Amino acid sequence: MSESPIHTVVFDKPLDASSPQISPKAERQSWLGWLGRAVPPLLVFTVLGALLVWGHHTGWTLPKFSSLAGQMDYAKDDWCSEHGVPESQCVECSPYLMPRPKAFGWCKKHGVHECPLCHPEVAETKPVPKVSGDDLARAKAALHFAQRPENNSKCKLHQRRIQFVSQESVEKAGIDVEPVWTAPVVEAITGNGEITYDQTLTARLSARVPGIVFQVYKQIGDPVKKGEILALVDAAEVGKAKSEFLQALVQVRLKSKRLAAMQSAGEAIARREVQEMEAALSEAQIRLTTAREAMTNLGLPVDAGSLQNEPQEKLADRLRFLGLPGSVTGSLDDKKTTGNLLAVTAPFDGVVVARQVVGGEVVDSSKVLFTVVDVRQMWLTLDLRVEDAKVIALGQQVRFRPDGSKAAKGKIVWISTEADHKTRTVKVRASLDNTEGHLRANTFGTGQVILRQESYAVVVPNAAVHWEGCCHVIFVRDKDFFKEGAPKVFHVRTVRPGARDEKYTEIIAGVLPGEVVATKGSGVLRSELLRNNLGAG
Repeated sequence: MSESPIHTVVFDKPLDASSPQISPKAERQSWLGWLGRAVPPLLVFTVLGALLVWGHHTGWTLPKFSSLAGQMDYAKDDWCSEHGVPESQCVECSPYLMPRPKAFGWCKKHGVHECPLCHPEVAETKPVPKVSGDDLARAKAALHFAQRPENNSKCKLHQRRIQFVSQESVEKAGIDVEPVWTAPVVEAITGNGEITYDQTLTARLSARVPGIVFQVYKQIGDPVKKGEILALVDAAEVGKAKSEFLQALVQVRLKSKRLAAMQSAGEAIARREVQEMEAALSEAQIRLTTAREAMTNLGLPVDAGSLQNEPQEKLADRLRFLGLPGSVTGSLDDKKTTGNLLAVTAPFDGVVVARQVVGGEVVDSSKVLFTVVDVRQMWLTLDLRVEDAKVIALGQQVRFRPDGSKAAKGKIVWISTEADHKTRTVKVRASLDNTEGHLRANTFGTGQVILRQESYAVVVPNAAVHWEGCCHVIFVRDKDFFKEGAPKVFHVRTVRPGARDEKYTEIIAGVLPGEVVATKGSGVLRSELLRNNLGAG
């Protein structure tokens, strides 16, 4: 027969008809059943009671930094509550575990405590780094270039060391590290700008005199060379000027011959007649000079001396297509072409960026026919804040990145003497090199006026630098961090920051290349550093 469940009462034979007898075995089983039902609630109430006692004792605060550093692996009595590590390992409470290096104090030259530039032995690197004269010169130039954030010489934060129990506890706290390195650094003033054509290399061309457009040779976008013909204008004033020049030239020839004949006749000709002929020749020469100047003003310079020996019947042919190259005159119909043609030519090498004329159109000197620009050089106009303009000077380098194009470089050539009435900005103009031709006029972008450039500046990620109200600090990992049995320590180092961009910060003094600093997650170290000010927990 199988054994009954523990809660079942087993009856033996009765003593009498009204009073049954319970066996000892059944009584034990009943007691065990009651105990099994009472223990679980009793344990729950015990745990709740312990929780209430702990909450009352701790004030219901969250775990401190020490729990992140690995405190939970040790008994409370062995734990340093102030520094978050076991008392037997605490380098702050037991300095002999990690003796402090020789203290050099405040560096007046660089404005930091324990300056590694002046005392490289304080750097957490193996071997001791070397500081060259170039390093000191760069730091001096960076500090004198502009007013830098200063540290409080009486600050004591640099004496602190933040300790972890193990490397795993550092990873648990979410702290990343990166080495200090050198990189190019630029300090600049930024402003919005617009690219335009260089107005000193922009020509708006029109006909010198009124006329009718005879023929157009160039279109928008065509490259042109200096002196190349863009169009021909049939102008009556051109024919008139050629005619007057031809008449004046012929008169000078005739009067020169007559005067020579009279002078060779000797006393046969009266002196008065010779003088009259000399006066007439002078008048003819004046008219020739006037006619030649008129031709020059039309863009048709002519040398009267070279035409003195030209046969008179060929003078008209010489002047007919004056100023036109053979490539153009060869395509003209002699029977339908007059001598009134005037060429509109390019004043320099460039590109036709505008054309506002067609063949047969009546034009005058006020109408712009073509716009030619030398696009190998462009203008950049930047709008800078008034307070930034005081450090701008002619000749400073400018970098500009237009929207959707490559960056360009140039130099400042003009600084406005006034501020804009609406934007309260100062305009600065720079000349940009556009030899490659990738810049476009009327495009916008962001420009930088380069104030200082350094090719080998000491830099760290922005997340590594913290301002603590009186000093800028960085957390430097101890050089023996991975040595077996060595304390896992980060040293607090005051630094002088310099240039800063969206990713990196220049460190003028305070750390050296090769040292390792806390970056992402370094706020955990900062919280522990200021724990007394922030409150426990």
